[in-house]
Amino acid sequence: MRKSRDLLSSRLPTHVSDLAPGRGALRPARSWLHSDAPSRSLDGPWRFRLSPTASEAEDFAAEGFDDRGWDSVPVPSHWVLQGDGAYGRPVYTNIRYPFPLDPPHVPDENPTGDYRRHFGLPADWSDAECVVLRFDGVESFFRVWVNGTEIGSASGSRLAHEFDVTSVVRPGDNVVAVRVHQWSAGSYLEDQDQWWLPGIFRDVTVIARPAGGIEDVWLRTGFDDGQGRVDPEVTAEPAAFPVTLRIPELGVERVWATPADVAPLDVAGVEPWSAERPRLYDATVSTAAETVSLRLGFRTVEISGDRFLVNGRRVVFHGMNRHEAHPERGRVFDEEHARADLARMKRFNVNAIRTSHYPPHPRLLDLADELGFWVVLECDLETHGFEDAGWAGNPCDDPAWREALLDRIRRTVERDKNHPSVVIWSLGNEAGTGGNLAAMSAWVHARDTGRPVHYEGDHTGEYTDVYSRMYASVPEIEQIGAEGARSALAHCTPAQSARQRAKPFLLCEYAHAMGNGPGGLDEYEALVHAYPRVHGGFVWEWRDHGILAGAPDGTPYYAYGGDFGEVVHDGNFVMDGMLLSDDVPTPGLHEFKAVAQPLRFGFGDDGVTVTNLRHSADTSDLRFRWRVEHDGTPVDGGDLELPVLGPGGSARVPLPPIRVSPDAETWFTVDAVLAAGTAWAPEGHLVATAQRDASPPRAVPAARPRTDWRPGGGTLTLGIAEFVDGSLVRLAGRAVTGPRLELFRAPTDNDESASDRVEDSDAVAGVSHADLWRRDGLDRLVTRRVRVEQAARSLRTIDRVAAAGSAPSVTVESVWSLGDDGLELLVEIEPSRGWRTVWPRIGIRFGFPDGTAPVDGAEWFGLGPLESYPDSLRAARTGRFTAGVGDLSVGYARPQETGHRSGLRRLTLLSGGTGVLHVEAVPDRSGRRPGFTLSRHTPQQTARAGHPFELPDSTTSHLIIDAAQHGLGSRSCGPDVRPAFALRPEARTIRLRITADR
Repeated sequence: MRKSRDLLSSRLPTHVSDLAPGRGALRPARSWLHSDAPSRSLDGPWRFRLSPTASEAEDFAAEGFDDRGWDSVPVPSHWVLQGDGAYGRPVYTNIRYPFPLDPPHVPDENPTGDYRRHFGLPADWSDAECVVLRFDGVESFFRVWVNGTEIGSASGSRLAHEFDVTSVVRPGDNVVAVRVHQWSAGSYLEDQDQWWLPGIFRDVTVIARPAGGIEDVWLRTGFDDGQGRVDPEVTAEPAAFPVTLRIPELGVERVWATPADVAPLDVAGVEPWSAERPRLYDATVSTAAETVSLRLGFRTVEISGDRFLVNGRRVVFHGMNRHEAHPERGRVFDEEHARADLARMKRFNVNAIRTSHYPPHPRLLDLADELGFWVVLECDLETHGFEDAGWAGNPCDDPAWREALLDRIRRTVERDKNHPSVVIWSLGNEAGTGGNLAAMSAWVHARDTGRPVHYEGDHTGEYTDVYSRMYASVPEIEQIGAEGARSALAHCTPAQSARQRAKPFLLCEYAHAMGNGPGGLDEYEALVHAYPRVHGGFVWEWRDHGILAGAPDGTPYYAYGGDFGEVVHDGNFVMDGMLLSDDVPTPGLHEFKAVAQPLRFGFGDDGVTVTNLRHSADTSDLRFRWRVEHDGTPVDGGDLELPVLGPGGSARVPLPPIRVSPDAETWFTVDAVLAAGTAWAPEGHLVATAQRDASPPRAVPAARPRTDWRPGGGTLTLGIAEFVDGSLVRLAGRAVTGPRLELFRAPTDNDESASDRVEDSDAVAGVSHADLWRRDGLDRLVTRRVRVEQAARSLRTIDRVAAAGSAPSVTVESVWSLGDDGLELLVEIEPSRGWRTVWPRIGIRFGFPDGTAPVDGAEWFGLGPLESYPDSLRAARTGRFTAGVGDLSVGYARPQETGHRSGLRRLTLLSGGTGVLHVEAVPDRSGRRPGFTLSRHTPQQTARAGHPFELPDSTTSHLIIDAAQHGLGSRSCGPDVRPAFALRPEARTIRLRITADR
């Protein structure tokens, strides 16, 4: 019989009191344990039905319900990622809720998924003291029936919930039914910057809890000068004792006859655990009925003054904010992929993870223990959507929500308390502030005295232990580091400021990695070494959240906000990772690796000083190699002999003899590589590197003087170049267009941001650089030829370049001259007065239309191998590189500026691997070298595309030689480009020598 909608609506958690701890859920929460108690996974195919509202009849829960007409979906999964859109579509928002802000209510239009499956239990399970049904993750609110009997309900999508089903299960066949509502009162607590993806997305398990078993275990550990300590907490019935703790490798076997006997013990000969040396010891805790297995890492976490210490040494977090995200599975955990993900982090010198903004799948923390990461474990809490309402009604400061929030932090801490990798608990993210957060912190402090509490929103430092900020600028952090408690903070009294600035400082989010960027990572790293209370931070974020989709013609692409027809969305703001959606590392991640490398190299005239910046590992796992290159060609190399350096240690060793070339650039490179393979990288993996220019000084050749200019025009040939009325039409028999002035670049996501975070005087708060560039017409410049002149073996053109509706202009003087050493182009670029903003670039663009042998690649001597920009150069090295035209660009989810290579010396354009045109870049009078970009699309074409598949088919390769480029910054959610890397309108020179194979 169909029940009324009002009755069914009342079964949703529209009352806050329904959220915690959930009807029928076992209390208290407990650890996620590796136990030998019998269990069965219920993962696999489930029968499934989706309803558009919560008002469907509940008769599906009955044992005999005929579900043969239902579809089948896998569990775990998100229903919106199944059935090719048949079950709704994903929704992406950053701050706004995708439903009206009407807490605790949600709309009647509430997609509701009904799940059913049969499962068998063996006869001997009837001897179990308790049968538990465990859900590790369900979004967002769910109710459970077993064999037709309603068991309970729960909320807290990324938290574990267990139900006692002992009284309703039986040997043989059983039926479990689950109703999942996409929206609930709990959704107001889960407004994280990510896709809203409903469904049973983590494991479902049924467990036979034995009589005399172990309900929970917490083995707190400590370490002090070679001495380990275990402080055990065992939850079991008195009748379950004796309980035995064994740590075989340490020779520990301790038997506790009664609960009163459980006591701390000291353990000698212990090696400490750290993120660099994640030493683990296998341990078991056993009763006669059950054995629980754990891996212990001995470490002591403490705050001493304004220092955060592990095992007595200061920690620097080279961290990433990590969401659970996969382009096909969403937040569904895959251990093989997760292990590969964490191994990739290690290879890129990432040493820390903030689990933004919820506890991950529990197995991820096992991997973090094993591979070695400092982990800030965050509770499943964010109420960011209340910010637009001035935080009115924010659950974090409403007593009616207190128990719901306390339930979330209890489940977070209790589940993961045994992990040595977890060194900080975080209450949540962007949830304002209030008494409920203070209550959460008080509970954590009472429950776990061995780890500090973090929450960035505690701006006055009332209830947290570290001073945390998001996206603070370099000058601001310098002030924090240098002045300590002497400087007042916004929204703080002097006493509150003093309290905050006496704590360790941590950037829980910085360097917003959206699209091409971020820039300025090296400046943040310098702060860590200059100011000991600055402990590094966590880049936002590790990976893009693109969802694999198909264009109308079937072309696969990675979708972002708005691509699924969402009513409200935040566009491609979800594509802000150091890793693209398909696991490809961005140049920004390579830059991070170079900046965060754990060794510092200092070159002198006769030696190199190497400093070990690691927390706890010496350099015995590394081998140091050197090589010498002449114009990028290796000519010598060998091993550099260094003593083993302990943490913080330095040594100076002499340089090997360097064979310097009189007529080529000589570069000396030192690489630190792994001496043996590890769990995360093979032998020979590059850990750190440095280069020194050992070239003798060389004068820049003078430009060819010309004084005998006369009016010219018509057809002219200068060596390999052919001109018509001053315009270049062919080079080496190949059709060509240009060079034309190019001041525009396809705006990066940082360029498009209208943030108020500006540092440069030419930037405008609240207005994006891209809008200013479009306002000034940089994307639609037109040219007026002022003059064409000729001299002996020379051609000069003078052009005025400007945009419609705009008075400022640029004068471009181009001089082509033919000498004994080939064809030379000298371009002088001079802006008029009146330009009011920074420029994206100063360059010239050539076009090479496809012919019988299209330009499809480049070989160059300069900085590479990846793209580089003025504030992102640390990963670039000087060398000789080759790449196809498609590989020169990065496949950012939204097409934008990409592919610039700085510090160009020589460039060869390739066709089918064969050189067709050679370009030598001569430094300008200040010694500055240009860069180049080779692409199949112009900046204007790229800027018009919202996705890669929207780029037009191309019949031309475009070469841009840039005298300068604007920096990258991280303005999409952070500071603008620093003034030193901002490109102001200014006069620049480009000088090229062009030859072709004979």
